Amino acid sequence: MKRFVPYLVLLFGVLYLASSLRPKEPRTEFDLKEFSLLPVLANGRIKPLDTVARTSLLTLQARQRVIAPDDTELSTTEWLLDVLFRAEAADTYRTIAIDNLEVLSLIGQDEESIKRTYTGAKRVMAILGFLPSTHRRFAFEQIEPYLSELDSQARLADAVEAPARDAFQRAVVKLRNNLYLYQQLKHSVVLPGDTQFLSRIQRLQDEMVVGVAAVRARAGGQEHDEALAERVMEAGMMFQRMEQVAYLLPIPPLDGSQNDADWQSTGQALLGSFQDGLVNPYALTYAALADAWRNQNAEQFNTLVRLYQEDLNAKFGPQVAKAEAEATFNRAEPFYAALKLYVLAFLIAIVSWLRWPDILQRSANWLLLLAFVATTVGLAVRMWLEGRPPVTNLYSSALFVGWGAVGLCLVLERIYRNGIGSTAGGLIGFCTLLIAHHLSLSGDTLEMMRAVLDSNFWLATHVIIITIGYSATFLAGFLAMIYILRGVLTKSLDRQTSDALSRMVYGIVCFATLFSLVGTILGGIWADQSWGRFWGWDPKENGALLIVLWNAVVLHARWGGLARTRGIMALAVFGNIVTSWSWFGTNMLGVGLHSYGFMDEAFKALVAFVVSQLALIALAYVPSTKWRSRDALARKSPAVTPA
Repeated sequence: MKRFVPYLVLLFGVLYLASSLRPKEPRTEFDLKEFSLLPVLANGRIKPLDTVARTSLLTLQARQRVIAPDDTELSTTEWLLDVLFRAEAADTYRTIAIDNLEVLSLIGQDEESIKRTYTGAKRVMAILGFLPSTHRRFAFEQIEPYLSELDSQARLADAVEAPARDAFQRAVVKLRNNLYLYQQLKHSVVLPGDTQFLSRIQRLQDEMVVGVAAVRARAGGQEHDEALAERVMEAGMMFQRMEQVAYLLPIPPLDGSQNDADWQSTGQALLGSFQDGLVNPYALTYAALADAWRNQNAEQFNTLVRLYQEDLNAKFGPQVAKAEAEATFNRAEPFYAALKLYVLAFLIAIVSWLRWPDILQRSANWLLLLAFVATTVGLAVRMWLEGRPPVTNLYSSALFVGWGAVGLCLVLERIYRNGIGSTAGGLIGFCTLLIAHHLSLSGDTLEMMRAVLDSNFWLATHVIIITIGYSATFLAGFLAMIYILRGVLTKSLDRQTSDALSRMVYGIVCFATLFSLVGTILGGIWADQSWGRFWGWDPKENGALLIVLWNAVVLHARWGGLARTRGIMALAVFGNIVTSWSWFGTNMLGVGLHSYGFMDEAFKALVAFVVSQLALIALAYVPSTKWRSRDALARKSPAVTPA
């Protein structure tokens, strides 16, 4: 029966991925799925409302889960509907995260007031750290009385350059920006708190021509209908406020123009009604949707969404198709699914060193391949949605670094068939997708390109090649970590395994050196075209050069006999530190043309990673009889003795 285990593991992985594509059963009569597919323009690109809901929640609270005051869990779409159409309810949801104690004091909170209380088993879980011990998310209604003070503190922090801000200043600026985003969302479609918005617009439709004439007559000192002029003036001021504050541009051009620049905010579209003499029908549709949602009229809501979708499909077919594909991609979460498969592949590969090596190694390899395919599909969909090569920002670089390293691991496993490639691939795949997950908490990862990066040619050459260099250098370091850990913690590092790991690390370092060098040279050519100089000692440029030089050090140490197997492994592990510094550390310096800003969480994670790598290097040099016996074997074996 053991021979069927790989097939069962593969079947489990396929079924798990397939289950992520299956739509969830609706919990409500409202057609939330169709509403979530509606396209809007935000941050320079057309995206579905599903993406707006997910990324906004990630920005505000670093998660997509929303719990109402009555402990009901809301979907992301239900939350967005409440924010857009029923703001008084959304204001009661705890969706705004605050972690800094000094900022908490500005909204009347202290360490005692934010403590959570549990009873029974939950109390034990909280003590063990499985449940949060404090409240870190707050409702807008709790924060609203303190908006003025928060804004004052944020303005003071704005006067300080970003790299020089302390933790409090960074936190208060972030909170101010999040609160502004939340209020922008509330003003994007209807006026918050106005329960008569639809009737106002309908009345305006009936009085438009006469009302505008009344306003003009009053301005010219002529006789006019005073009440009518007042209503039109009031409506104009209301629409103007909505235009100034709105975050979304949900109104497509009436003439069917395919130019994204022609999309409008609801306020802008309604202001245009005064010139056209006709209320924008799309703005009227959203007002009717708001009324249906507020009154919980599912039949009216679903009919409006269906008719609006049909109209959009007729005029904006490509945009609607892309929005639907993006929403499906969001629901499937291929990278999250791949992350779980990578963990399982890693664990199975580890167990294969203890039991059933042939069976479990094949199982781990097939599962790793399946996770690699899921990641590949995810990257391909992102490329299609964005119209760009796979690496455009830090988030996508984390995806691609993991993807490239896992691809190399599959090649290594195909050659050596010893489970090491599957182990390294599972570990690297999991770590890089975990990094990507934390980077995604900042919001939309399909962001618009900075002007200097707006070149598909260089994104497809320099960026891809240098990122493959990152992947390979990390892989060499992770293979070296396996060598050290197996050598210290187990008895499984025999001569054959040591020999295989030595050849793997050597080959991967050669590969990494080539791609890092070529990528760095191409980066210099791009810099010359963009900034008029090939090299400027920018921190990111220096980081790229450090990777090339360190890989060269490893190779020369091996070729010159300066280090034997264990020394080469320690050098390869240090390559992880060099690469992580080039990848993330240089971005957090706050200087240079490649600086993306300081991040508290990223800095702490980087320091922890560096400490762990230094600890592994130290572990490699712990005196041990096992090391001495293996070094003796290495001296006798020409396969592992440096050339």
